[in-house]
Amino acid sequence: MNILDDDLLERAKAFDKTAITIIYDTYQQPLYRYVYRQVGSVETARDLTAEVFRRFLQSLKKGQGPSNQLRAWLYRVAHNTVVDFYRRQQHRNHYPLENQVLLSDENPAQTAEIHIESDRVRAALVQLTPDQREVISLKFFAEMSNQEAAEVMGKPVGAVKALQHRAVAALQRQLIPAREKVLS
Repeated sequence: MNILDDDLLERAKAFDKTAITIIYDTYQQPLYRYVYRQVGSVETARDLTAEVFRRFLQSLKKGQGPSNQLRAWLYRVAHNTVVDFYRRQQHRNHYPLENQVLLSDENPAQTAEIHIESDRVRAALVQLTPDQREVISLKFFAEMSNQEAAEVMGKPVGAVKALQHRAVAALQRQLIPAREKVLS
């Protein structure tokens, strides 16, 4: 984190509305994308992203929260929020109804194909270990460097690289059909 970010965080701790707004404007979209890729629902991703910022403000109010590395702290909270969401879902016996309406210029077959492929990727991600899933989300969905992912996960950079390597290999085994492997 640079000196400007440190100043912004200090101002946010003093409940400076401008600093909090800048933090929200800077991190809301990337956190939303990170959460969305893990839950696959626009409404759920919006709710969980809002929960991340609610927890951030609550931590500031209690005099807690990040002392530095704001981005890593926010992604860690986002990760924990998604984990909490899935834990709560395990206790429910229903599936959410998808309210997706096709626009007139969308190709229904192409849209269905995209949804099927997204479901395949999500199902493959679920088969990974929690650490592998997190490193894939941070590296590819949140577009973090190895160093940034290591900070979020609280692991050495070498461990992040190893987790990424094993996760990508596992995803390839699950997502690339055997006939394509033979051809390549």
